[in-house]
Amino acid sequence: MAKLYSYVLLAFFMALLVRSKSGPIDSNWYDAHATFYGDMNGGETMQGACGYGNLFRQGYGLKTAALSTALFNDGFACGSCFEIKCVNDPEWCIKGAPPIIVTATNFCPPNYSKPDGNWCNPPLKHFDLSMKMFTSIAIYRAGIIPVQYRRVPCTKFGGVKFEIKGNPYWTLVLVYNIANAGDVSSVSIKGDKTNWVPMSHNWGQHWLTDTYLVGQVLSFRVTTSDGKTLEFNHVTPKNWGFGQTFEGKINF
Repeated sequence: MAKLYSYVLLAFFMALLVRSKSGPIDSNWYDAHATFYGDMNGGETMQGACGYGNLFRQGYGLKTAALSTALFNDGFACGSCFEIKCVNDPEWCIKGAPPIIVTATNFCPPNYSKPDGNWCNPPLKHFDLSMKMFTSIAIYRAGIIPVQYRRVPCTKFGGVKFEIKGNPYWTLVLVYNIANAGDVSSVSIKGDKTNWVPMSHNWGQHWLTDTYLVGQVLSFRVTTSDGKTLEFNHVTPKNWGFGQTFEGKINF
């Protein structure tokens, strides 16, 4: 009986653990609008304003969105995940369609030259979806639809990845494949001959330092927008090169 009770407790706590990872970051739904870009095969799956490069190779695929200024947060929102559903438009919303989950991988720029404004102009909250994602919740001919959205945890496989760019005098690191919060609020880097060095946010999800790090084993300290910090020790060998990508052994 005691053994059975232990199994029940274990199952209960495992259920809580799974729920804490899969539940929404923010359970509130917010109003916005959505459009789409490209075609059913993507059309714009290469590097955008977040700097992720080839979205298929990096695991994002077509489940992506470009965010308006009000949501993009100067690139700090890159990597965050959103659940989106079509609402209040029975003519264009697909009846019974489940919500979609997308990752922020690009910026939908404002266009102040249009007399009637633009859907991505501040203060509007807007998602420019891949055509595949848009047509999962709405009829293609709609063009633009009212939606509701909320932040949800990102599901990723493997460890956080670090793509190193630049030259010996400035090192630019793209941080991606981040689970749960998905986005990054700060990054520090450490060589085996240096202390921890805070990196500055450069653009998208790129982080920059002018500390000379060539020939050193590199470690990273990453903090996500929910305040969680992880250290990724000895991620690279001493002979790492610019243009290479390295994967940490852990994730958020």
